[in-house]
Amino acid sequence: MNIRRRNRLTSEVYSSSLSDIMFFLLLFFLITSTLATPSVLKLLLPNSRTGVQVVKHPVVISVSADLKYAINTTPVAYENLEGALKEAIKGQPDPAALLKVDQAVQWQQVVNLLDIGNRNKIKMVAATNITKGK
Repeated sequence: MNIRRRNRLTSEVYSSSLSDIMFFLLLFFLITSTLATPSVLKLLLPNSRTGVQVVKHPVVISVSADLKYAINTTPVAYENLEGALKEAIKGQPDPAALLKVDQAVQWQQVVNLLDIGNRNKIKMVAATNITKGK
C-alpha cells in the first residue's frame, strides 16, 4: 500500500526586509561615527616615508621625590624651568623630552610639566619606574 503525503512542508526565510534593515543600520553607524569626536590623546605612530633614520637626543627632565628639577643633570628651579627648557631645545627641528619622575611625586606635577611641553610644542615621553608588589 502506497501511503504518501501529498502536501509537503517547506520552510523558507524571507530575507528581503533584512537587507533593508542592514542597509539602514550601516548608514546610521557610518553617520554617527563621523559625528563622534572623542577627547583622547593623539598618538604619533611611526611611519616609513623615508628610509633615513634620524638619531634624536631628547632632553631629559628629572624630578626627584622632594620636587627638585633638573634638565640634563643641571639643577633648575621650577620658576626657571620653561626658560631653561627653551634653551635646551633651541635649534632642534623636532624637539622631544624624556620625563624621569620619581614615583612619590604627585601627578599634578607631571601634568604641569606636560603642559609646559605642550605650550612649547615639545613631544614629551614619561618614563616610569615599575615596582613589583611584595
